[in-house]
Amino acid sequence: MLELYQFEGSHYSEKVRLILDYKQLAYRKVEVTPGIGQIDLYRLSGQRQVPVLKDDNEVIPDSTAIAKYLEEKYPQRSIVPTAARAQGLCLMMEAWADESIGLNARTAMIGAFNQHPNFRASLLPASTPELLKNLVSSVPGDVLNLLGTGMGFGADAVKTAHVVLQQNLEALCLLLQESPYLLGDQPTLADFAVAGLSMYLKFPDQQYVDLPVGICGRGVPGLADDPAYRPFFSWRDRLYADYREVRIPAAVETVGPGPQSISID
Repeated sequence: MLELYQFEGSHYSEKVRLILDYKQLAYRKVEVTPGIGQIDLYRLSGQRQVPVLKDDNEVIPDSTAIAKYLEEKYPQRSIVPTAARAQGLCLMMEAWADESIGLNARTAMIGAFNQHPNFRASLLPASTPELLKNLVSSVPGDVLNLLGTGMGFGADAVKTAHVVLQQNLEALCLLLQESPYLLGDQPTLADFAVAGLSMYLKFPDQQYVDLPVGICGRGVPGLADDPAYRPFFSWRDRLYADYREVRIPAAVETVGPGPQSISID
């Protein structure tokens, strides 16, 4: 069986999970614990980043490389068009989603986490004691912003990410006005890349991803709740409903000394 080494909360892992589900391929998720688990991942793949796909003796790191491998090895329900122009646009849009939506969405979500106490609390597991939830909610936003600045997630970086993401969402809404998918009448790699990498902008309404229940349907204020972008998120909801499988959390194995419920890679 295929094995996906992942962080459950990784939007790049979610991109691969969408593709696996669309192709109706059975796979086992192996949760990599940040830190010690990534040492084991390095021994397996020669690098420390998730996702990594293992298919018998083949080990493939990087979500784009995994997508290309799956298309070549398991061509049923193809995700890459055969026509040259459509194929070029598909690959170009997938790369754009990785670099623009993926990286900026991470910055925007961390900014929202810093600035909105209710959003911070919703990321905690349901079993978290109320005292701890209140403590997390009460940490001043300016303290978190100061810490974020030192890691490249300060107020200026968050503002820039918002502007870029607004442009991205406007463009996506326009592309979806006249066709059910980004490149026409059938879903492609471009659709699954955009859908998966937008997870941090707004988490799916149902628990397709094993994250705290309170995070379902929540997202970055000013993006997830802007009516102008509702067509995009409605489209993504339909894509999930049509192709994404809901899995039982107990099916996840762990690499390292314990699970991590949500991680940013």
